[in-house]
Order: sequence, then structure tokens, then C-alpha cells
Amino acid sequence: MKKQLLCTSAIALGVAAAAPASAQDWNLDWGGFYNQHIAFGDISAGDPALATTEFDGDSLDLHQTAEIIFTPSVTLDNGLTFGVNIQIEGQNGTNIDESYMSISSDTFGRLDVGSENSAGYKMMTGAPSVHSMFINSPSSSAFIPFTGTGTDLGFRQAGLSSYTEVAGNNDVPRITYYTPSFNGLTLGVSYAPEGTTNAGSSYSLNRNAVLTDIFDIGVGYSQSFGAADVTLAARWGTGNTPTVAAPTVPQSDPETWGIGFNVGFNGITIGGSYNESDNDDGLVATGGFGDSEGWSFGVSYDAPGPWSFSAETFQSETDLVNVAGGKLDREAYAIAASRDLGPGVDWDIYVVMEERDNNQTAFTDVEGTVLGTAINLSF
Repeated sequence: MKKQLLCTSAIALGVAAAAPASAQDWNLDWGGFYNQHIAFGDISAGDPALATTEFDGDSLDLHQTAEIIFTPSVTLDNGLTFGVNIQIEGQNGTNIDESYMSISSDTFGRLDVGSENSAGYKMMTGAPSVHSMFINSPSSSAFIPFTGTGTDLGFRQAGLSSYTEVAGNNDVPRITYYTPSFNGLTLGVSYAPEGTTNAGSSYSLNRNAVLTDIFDIGVGYSQSFGAADVTLAARWGTGNTPTVAAPTVPQSDPETWGIGFNVGFNGITIGGSYNESDNDDGLVATGGFGDSEGWSFGVSYDAPGPWSFSAETFQSETDLVNVAGGKLDREAYAIAASRDLGPGVDWDIYVVMEERDNNQTAFTDVEGTVLGTAINLSF
């Protein structure tokens, strides 16, 4: 089953006093990926300033995503493995996406410390997909842009994806612990002091002005029953709302939660997810987003030979933070085929259809259909 967004079966660890390494050498691993898309889009979007459907996106376009990932590690005499994960965005070669240290062993599990997503995010699962233009994420905005007033679809929020973070925090410094797998069951817990920056120390930040004390819990279960493979996931997270904001309604702490599943048999995988992001309108004063809920569902087929296929949908509803009673509905659909051309080389063909309907403000709807192809390199 190619490219499925399966529950992470990460393991965790308790760090014990370790004797110095004797003659071990560092394993200087590195890898990465490069996805190059070529697509033709038929896109229309409203412009509320002109009171008309002004945006015209009918054209051929290119889009690429790339990362270089360094993962050096060393295993000591006591069995503990110390490693580093540093991810560099390949589009410009200068932006560090994630950077964290890990300590792990088969007996104790895994501890990650650094700028990385939470355990709840990483252990989530959703509709299976065989292509790299994911609709269960912001990826489709590469060709179908967020245009017009009321596009309050927050990053890492349930209105855009099943893979959520508390109040949309992303790759901030945090500590994450994963338990070993107990008959397929894995638990993960994360703590981040604050949710604003993914670099450096947070001591210079005013804790009364930013989201703080972010806790996340993830649960994953993966097991085979005869010819069937079952993966289940659940997550919950919350953080402390800043106190210096002056909201017009009482504030509450933001939360996110979700559940997901995948069931595979005879090359067929069926999966889906449901997630909510509860931000409270009071968070608008600090750049937050309205509450949102979203769900995904799909099926994939790993056919005999080099081809695999998938069909999926992601749908959501998001409260508009600046429009009383306003809602933004998102519907996205994708059908795709992927061919394995060789080690680390895939060829995708896909059709993505998406509609975003703002039911409150005129000339803000977005509709788009994209016919695309991509070469995906993984090394």
C-alpha cells in the first residue's frame, strides 16, 4: 500500500545513565524527496472589492516540494541510539523545517526533543492516498489558491486537514515521548512551552501574550488479523490561552481532537478520519482562527504490478472569525493513479476538484479543478 498516511508506530524511551561509547562510529545517513508537479487548472474565485468573479486561473502551472533530511545516529554499548533529524526545505535550500534530537532503544522506546510536530499529529491517520497532491492538507492550494474575504482556513486546523495541532502551532520546540509497542498499541505524549516560534529559546517571549503549555496525547494501534491489516488512531491536545488579549466574548483554552482508521485486505485499503479544532472566538485577538471540523474518507487499491489507485474526499466547516454566524464550507475530491517506475521513483496522474463556499459574504467563493501529473523522487 503505497504512500498511505498510516498511524506512526513510533516507540519511546526512558533515558538512563549510560556508559561512554567505546568504538562506535556515527552512521551519517541522509535522504529526502523531490516532487515535481505539472498541472492544468480551471479555477475561478470572487473578488469582494470588485463585487465580481475576477480571479481567472485557467492555465498550465508548475509546483515542486523538496526536502533534504539529515539523520545521523550512533548506538552506544548500552543499546541506546542517539540521533538527529534536520530537515532543510529544498525549494530555497535555506529554511530549516524541523530539527530535533532523539534517544531510543527497543526496550525503553523513544524520546524526541526539539522543533517537531506533536505526538498527536504524528500518530494520526486518515483516508489513504497514492498521490502527492494531498487534499487532506493545504497542498491543493498550490493550484487552487485561497482567495477573497473569509478564507479562514487555518494551518494545522481541522478545516484543512485531519493532521491538526493545538491552535495551529507547528514545529515548535517540544518534548515528545513514545512508549514501546505493546501488541500493536503505542502511546505518545508531547509538551511544548509555547506555540509561537520553531527556533531558539522562548524565554524572551511574554507568556501572557502567546499560547503556552501545550499538551498533546496520541494513541495508535496497528495489528494484522489473518489477511486484514487494521490501524486505529486517536489524538487530543490543549494549551493555555494568553491572558492579555481583550476579547469581546469569554475565552477558553484551545483544544483539538480526532480519530482515524485504516483497514486493508487483498491490496484494498479503506480509511477515514474525523477531527475538530476548538479555538474560541476570543483567540481572534491573538491571530487565531474560528472553530472547525473536518472529515476524510477514501479507498486505495494496490494492484498486482506497478500501479496503484485511490479515490478520496475531505470535507469541512469553519466558523468565520470576522463575520457573525458566517461559515466556510470546503469540499475536496481526488482520484489518482500512481506507477512505480523503480526504486524511489513514482509517476502520479490525478484529478483534484475543490470548492470553498462562504455562505455569508458575496463574491468570496472558490471553485477549481486540476488535472495534473507528478514525478516523485524519494532517496
